[in-house]
Amino acid sequence: MPAEPQKLLYAIERELKALSWWESAPPSARALASTEPFCLDTLSFAQWLQFVLLPRMQAMIDAGAPLPNRISLYPMATETFKSLPEDTGALVEAIARLDEALSGQPVRREA
Repeated sequence: MPAEPQKLLYAIERELKALSWWESAPPSARALASTEPFCLDTLSFAQWLQFVLLPRMQAMIDAGAPLPNRISLYPMATETFKSLPEDTGALVEAIARLDEALSGQPVRREA
């Protein structure tokens, strides 16, 4: 089990909970079946993280499957969260670190 991605998935979960964005009930099967990137038409980005990214990544880790190495969630996170009143810095940083861990490339952080 890759320790770093696992740790970063937990960090994303922890930050979603700290922001009170963690939801107890999943979205409908129809919402989850969206074919748009990030289920943009049916879910918020925070919902997509919780109900799509985290479970899929965890399933891959549990199965010993190779993890994606071409991933770029940071731009979507910065764009989505930039105008929100909540302090999303720790969540965005955890997402940036996940991108870096999986892609092996540094993420250019916004100033």
